[in-house]
Amino acid sequence: MNITPLIWGITILVTIAFFVYEFFAHVRKPHEPSIGEAARWSAFYIGLALLFGVGVGVVSGWTYGGEYFAGYLTEKALSIDNLFVFLIVMTGFAVPRIYQQKVLMIGIVIALILRGVFIAIGAALIANLSWIFYVFGAFLLVLAYRQARGGHDDNPANGVFMRMVRRVLPVTDEYHGDRLTVRKDGRRWVTPMLLTIVAIGFIDLVFAVDSIPAIYGLTEEAYIVFTANAFALMGLRQLYFLIGGLLERLVYLAQGLAVILAFIGVKLLLHALHVNELPFINGGQGVEWAPEIPIWFSLLFIAATVAVATAASLIKTRADRRRTEDGTVRPVTDAQKESS
Repeated sequence: MNITPLIWGITILVTIAFFVYEFFAHVRKPHEPSIGEAARWSAFYIGLALLFGVGVGVVSGWTYGGEYFAGYLTEKALSIDNLFVFLIVMTGFAVPRIYQQKVLMIGIVIALILRGVFIAIGAALIANLSWIFYVFGAFLLVLAYRQARGGHDDNPANGVFMRMVRRVLPVTDEYHGDRLTVRKDGRRWVTPMLLTIVAIGFIDLVFAVDSIPAIYGLTEEAYIVFTANAFALMGLRQLYFLIGGLLERLVYLAQGLAVILAFIGVKLLLHALHVNELPFINGGQGVEWAPEIPIWFSLLFIAATVAVATAASLIKTRADRRRTEDGTVRPVTDAQKESS
């Protein structure tokens, strides 16, 4: 792809404009979005992302178009997993629903900035260190193993990082609207709202480290990596309110993401074996038996994995609910635990 500085500049300015509009049109005045509002804007941003992908295919060729769609689908799936952690953070800090939009908006902007930094670092590493694909591939396999082992049982609000923050900053016990700081007794205090944003920013850093090697396993074009990430994050705020109840039903999402990360990790290692001129591999010529996985297969595999994980999750939670309603399984409530 031949992406000029002008195209980069326009893309970044348009992305910023969307987020500025989001803030002034929807976030500035605290409120909880209705299902209709969340659905309309989610559909708009998903449609815009798909239209952009078609544009990439028409203008630059469908190899690049396929890379964009595979990258967008992967980043969207990872972003939904990110939403699950956001939900845990919101619950842990007891953020009122009308203020959650602001927290999400700031968190998404932080995520985009961090991913932009890691995209630039990744592009520089790929351009100068051909063996970096081995590192990315091995890293993704480790991430896949961690993801497969299980969910998000720990509450980030009570993690080591947040305990350190609380020791450094004086924190009020209650919220003061959507303010980040408040003055009490002649002293400046931070509110739980600021702590929530700090927690989400820290989580965004972790997810940026995870997601960028994954998409670089699908394309080496930094422009595709950036736009796929930007479109995956756009509309994430509305998606949070639209599928908030559905998130808890996606019980196999972690396993589905583990399969995707493992697949991309293997794809990266095969690519590295095929192209790297390392002295200890076939005299520095790479190995001929290492196949290159085509992008169309990657796209189909990722889409099928997401579909199977989603369908299996919904089938399992529906079956569990039916067993509970039939009296086969009676979950113990918190009140029953306390009484006992």
